[in-house]
Amino acid sequence: MSSIKVIGGGSLKGELTIQGSKNAALPIIAATVLNKGLTILKNCPKILDVFHMIKILKELGCSAEWDENTLIIDTSKLSSAKVSESSVRKMRSSILFLGSLLGRCHEVSIAYPGGCSIGKRPIDFHLDSIKRMNVSQEFLGEDKDIIYCRTEKIVGTDIFLKFPSVGATQNIILTAVLSEGVTRIFNAAREPEVLELCNFLVEAGARICGKGTAFIEIEGVKSLRDVEFTLSPDRIVTGTYMAAVAAAGGDVILQNTPVNQLDSVIRVLSKVGCDIKTGANSLRVKCDKRPLPIEVLKTQPYPGFPTDMQSQLMTVLSLADGKSTIIETIFESRFQNAYELKKMGANITIDEKEKKAVISGVKKLKGATVKAHDLRAGAALIIAGIAAEGTTIVKEADTIERGYEDICRDLGSLGANVSFCSENIL
Repeated sequence: MSSIKVIGGGSLKGELTIQGSKNAALPIIAATVLNKGLTILKNCPKILDVFHMIKILKELGCSAEWDENTLIIDTSKLSSAKVSESSVRKMRSSILFLGSLLGRCHEVSIAYPGGCSIGKRPIDFHLDSIKRMNVSQEFLGEDKDIIYCRTEKIVGTDIFLKFPSVGATQNIILTAVLSEGVTRIFNAAREPEVLELCNFLVEAGARICGKGTAFIEIEGVKSLRDVEFTLSPDRIVTGTYMAAVAAAGGDVILQNTPVNQLDSVIRVLSKVGCDIKTGANSLRVKCDKRPLPIEVLKTQPYPGFPTDMQSQLMTVLSLADGKSTIIETIFESRFQNAYELKKMGANITIDEKEKKAVISGVKKLKGATVKAHDLRAGAALIIAGIAAEGTTIVKEADTIERGYEDICRDLGSLGANVSFCSENIL
């Protein structure tokens, strides 16, 4: 596994362009199998999670090729409705093929997803909802961890989600697109990535109302058509680089940003002392002083503050001039990064029962050897390294490549001393 070496000191300055959205790309790639033809995805990020979804497409008999950051997918020769167990174990987003393969083939075989470093993330909401759409389910294998679903026809119905799960909402939509009748989702997830999936499907001929709201209605159609679609920029990558400026200081312009998706992040970073100016699709972040604390910050489903930005904000608040509290309401194991930050001198107390982190800001962090427990935690540790004194080594940095095309290139273009290295230098 690779590591990332960060030599701290100095502020960030410059301009960079934000990559396409990871969390929009993954469900849309799964959705391409609903059309028996060609899909052209522009502004698609070249990241490990996208490469993994492409590998699954090829296992199913489809083809995919790149033209710079345009991904061209041909699903006309799909020959299997079985997603390999190893594929689902590697990446939880593979479960999105459950709905799309069921919609296309009326059957699917897929493994139950394995554990996740940031929490359990069960798929009960997915399975319970799809079962209501005239779909039978069997659990096969020695451990009953292979899900086999089949149906003579998918029938639209009303579905009430107990929690606005992004993955469950997306799988219901994918199942319903080629169904008979109308499916209505109550308490649907409102994350931009759900809206993006709906926009893609509508462009391909689906009939969906209520996009971007908690009530989504899908009227089944007979088939979809070939489509060319441009993915929106990545809101979490944008937020990550904004947090880097908040922690290390500087003046940075971010181009190709989804400004309208960043209200909660902009609001929080403004509170910690950043001067943020927004344009139509760009923003400028300036910070020339020590961050201010936040009394209580709670992660919430969209449009609340995203759990995917919690680790980055913890790094910022570890340097704040006062005490802050973060309450994590989405994933029960997302405070693992606190123990890595403490190796760098952060003063953080974790209450696992209350899912609460109390952060007493310190004036300086010091370089250390730390471990990336998950994608966003790894990015947060790089931010900590930029703001720290001395050298920081972030081990198991491969996980960061799941969501960032080249975080070293991007932050390096802003003046940070960040580079990939081999663990044998340690």
